[in-house]
Amino acid sequence: MHRFTRRSALAAAAALPAAPATIAAAQPAGGGAWPSRPIRLVIPFTPAGTTDLVGRLTAERLGQRLGQQVVVENRPGAGGNVAGEHVARSEPDGYTLLFTTIGTGAINFAVYGSRMPYKPEDLAAVGLMVRVPNVLMVSNRVPARSIAELIALAKANPGKLNYGSAGVGTSPHVCMELFKIQTGTDLAHVPYRGSAPMLTELMADRLDVGMDNIPSSLAFLREGRLRGLATTGARRSSVLPDLPTMQEAGVPDFEATAWFGVLAPARTPPPIIERLGRELDAIGKEPAFRARMAEFGAEPPALTPDGGSSPEAFAEFLRAEIAKWADVVRRSGARVE
Repeated sequence: MHRFTRRSALAAAAALPAAPATIAAAQPAGGGAWPSRPIRLVIPFTPAGTTDLVGRLTAERLGQRLGQQVVVENRPGAGGNVAGEHVARSEPDGYTLLFTTIGTGAINFAVYGSRMPYKPEDLAAVGLMVRVPNVLMVSNRVPARSIAELIALAKANPGKLNYGSAGVGTSPHVCMELFKIQTGTDLAHVPYRGSAPMLTELMADRLDVGMDNIPSSLAFLREGRLRGLATTGARRSSVLPDLPTMQEAGVPDFEATAWFGVLAPARTPPPIIERLGRELDAIGKEPAFRARMAEFGAEPPALTPDGGSSPEAFAEFLRAEIAKWADVVRRSGARVE
């Protein structure tokens, strides 16, 4: 399986151009220059994989721009909730940040319900770094060669086709549930503990359909071991240009991407949030950073008119994502038991 290692992430970060001179430090409430010591960026999953790669590249560049080391800390568990709760309960002083995913920032609030250990208002939006579309694919034994053919096959065999995801509440899971709602199809969900085992079963023809982030599936699609039918972004993926988007394939108003950004504990002083937001926006616009992200199909945040991000725009985006996926979860009945 194509994996991103810690070494490759750090090597990629080192290849980026040197940052410009650090601007004047923000002044948090209560006085004193910030940052005056290392910052922790908490990543909610284990090393390797898309989240860790983007998080480490972000930490490397942010540290250079701030003039202080940004230390990555991996805290996996409970679909990212272990890390989310840790940061939400941390001192709001700008020294502990969460590298959030669509799960920890939006989906988990719906699928975990009353079991969710923190609330959206416990974290403050700082900046969105990238979006990563998913890809719907089928086993090579499945005869469908287009979304239309898959829909027809599923409707002719209600409940008989299955689909795999990286787990309950993950972006691929709720994205596929949205597909079922939009197309009126009935496919049985088979959750796995991550993309790797799901992809293995799909290539072994023990699954019919799979939904996954593009980066972890890309090598298998290119090798022909899996057959991609469509991607889930607003436009075609630069790394899978021959695949239509869901909308192009005939599923109207379908857009769903995984995404990665930075959150801080609520009540973090506004000057720190603003400073972090400016630096993350600048990192996201660096040509070298964007080129590295584009290698595995990640797209710019595009929350502001210039294609970047800001704390205010990210906060609005989060509210919309939380509402969108809460509706999908409600209609589909998806829950973590």
